[in-house]
Amino acid sequence: MTYFYGRLFAAEPEISAMFPAAMDGQRHRFYQALCRIVVTKDDGLDDYLAELGRAHRKFGVRKEHYAAFRTALLATAYRFSPPEPAARQAETDGAADDEGGEAGSGDSWLTAFDYAAEVMARAADEDAARSPAWWTAEVTAHELRTPRVAVLTMRPDQPFPYLPGQHLSVQTPRWPRLWRRYSIANAPREDGSLTLHVRAVDGGLVSTTLVHHLTPGDTLLLGPAEGRMTADTESGRPVLCLAGGTGLAPLKAIAEAIGRAAGPGNRRDIVLYYGARIEADLYDLPDLRRMELDYPWLEVVPATSDERAAGVAHGAIPVLGAKADWEGRDIYISGPDDMIASAAGALRTLGADPALLHYDLPEDSD
Repeated sequence: MTYFYGRLFAAEPEISAMFPAAMDGQRHRFYQALCRIVVTKDDGLDDYLAELGRAHRKFGVRKEHYAAFRTALLATAYRFSPPEPAARQAETDGAADDEGGEAGSGDSWLTAFDYAAEVMARAADEDAARSPAWWTAEVTAHELRTPRVAVLTMRPDQPFPYLPGQHLSVQTPRWPRLWRRYSIANAPREDGSLTLHVRAVDGGLVSTTLVHHLTPGDTLLLGPAEGRMTADTESGRPVLCLAGGTGLAPLKAIAEAIGRAAGPGNRRDIVLYYGARIEADLYDLPDLRRMELDYPWLEVVPATSDERAAGVAHGAIPVLGAKADWEGRDIYISGPDDMIASAAGALRTLGADPALLHYDLPEDSD
């Protein structure tokens, strides 16, 4: 990937301005995307590609840039994945070369890339017809809940469409071109405001800025909403939510949306397990208790894994989730990636219907 981006930036210096100076995360994400496109070919590939196409609008990617990516990718494929003997002979005969030949091992990469580029470009064009590439938002409130967690509220300058449970990407003026994903912690409001829960990560440039250096009146850039873990307000099933840390944010939005959608006589019970290592890290518990008063169908179960506290369950969220009343429920899981994987795996092992397990595993966070 280092070779790929070197070729790309040397050929098209303008493209380098779209990327941050620190490229480690970007190289990793691009390689993951390539592997999924070339190797996986899963049923959700088109949706994944369309989402990528829409998301890349905020970077300034235009249709004409795909040709430069294609050339650099082919050069990389031939540099690190030598073609078969027949293809090498074709190269000798002039049918291909390091700069753009299409025989041998480069074929599968090119076929996959051309298909991906077509789907992404089409999705970007369709998205451009109905929404901006990014939104400007003013911070209206910033509350430091713990030394490392802040709850911030902002108001976009234009209507921001999203579904409860989705996340968005944020860029701060302090760190141009660095976008980081955060889940929206509320169902849509009449005033259009959005609330995020942000934990400062060690070495995290964006998260540290949002937690420790942001004040009301500051401006942020927002990318479009993404994510497939959204509230199913049409289901009649009761709900189990398993939240770890700031993974509470999307589940809070989902619980709120389900509660709002419920009509007389068809309210759905929701049990929300909210976990942290220690009681002091249950940063949103007072707000959740207020939600319980507003929505009698909601039961909040706080939990800590590293200490015992009065009125708080003891144990890790995957363990508590496996012991909970999960049968016949829609199950939403959010938190650190390893927690999500552990909880989902434990429930599947116990016999939970995979179709009722809802979660996202974001590719990047900060």
